[in-house]
Amino acid sequence: MNQSDILTVGNLNVSYGESKVLFDIEMGVKPGHVVACVGRNGAGKSTLLKSIAGFLKNVSGTIAFDGASLLGMMAYDVAKLGIKYIPQDKKVFSDLTVRENLELGSYATKDYNWEQVTDYFPKLKALMDRKAGFLSGGERQMLMIGRAILGNPKILLIDEPTEGLAPSIVAHLRDVFKELSKKTALVIVEQNLPLVCAISEKIYAIKEGRIVKELVGEKISASICEGYL
Repeated sequence: MNQSDILTVGNLNVSYGESKVLFDIEMGVKPGHVVACVGRNGAGKSTLLKSIAGFLKNVSGTIAFDGASLLGMMAYDVAKLGIKYIPQDKKVFSDLTVRENLELGSYATKDYNWEQVTDYFPKLKALMDRKAGFLSGGERQMLMIGRAILGNPKILLIDEPTEGLAPSIVAHLRDVFKELSKKTALVIVEQNLPLVCAISEKIYAIKEGRIVKELVGEKISASICEGYL
């Protein structure tokens, strides 16, 4: 971590009741960088994203965005600062159309420029009047990311974006993430090692709630990461 980091996490410990999940997590994210967190299921990766986004309160340590502490802030206030969280569950407002889902995102951010969404995801343009509950998993993921980029966030926290998706959708998301990183930093929890190695400036390997390896630049290797999955 250094002064150029837009997001810093220091000595972070997180518990669910009496059960401790994260231990002394230290990480830093620079503007416009893609940072990936890899590890087995249950390692604490999603807990880390939820803690940064303000959904978990039983924490100690530091989480700072642009030098200001996020600890104790409500999740919607964290989002207003420009940190958007995209959960793993791919849940959208199923009874609403794609258009209505985007309208909700626009209402919260006052950003009604949907062209940026359809530029990244042209398929959504043809699906505007379809109820989100009838979308495929890949289409729902596109909608969730599209909704999140409204308001031009400074950081996107994305949990398992390619889980269960077809290879063609994964390839498209890889290109989208590369383009998005020109405008915003991305912190991605992901099991697809070829994907994260192709797009990441930094990878944190997490095991049993602890960061056990930090890979940067030329040290990034799928073969190294495989040992933590």
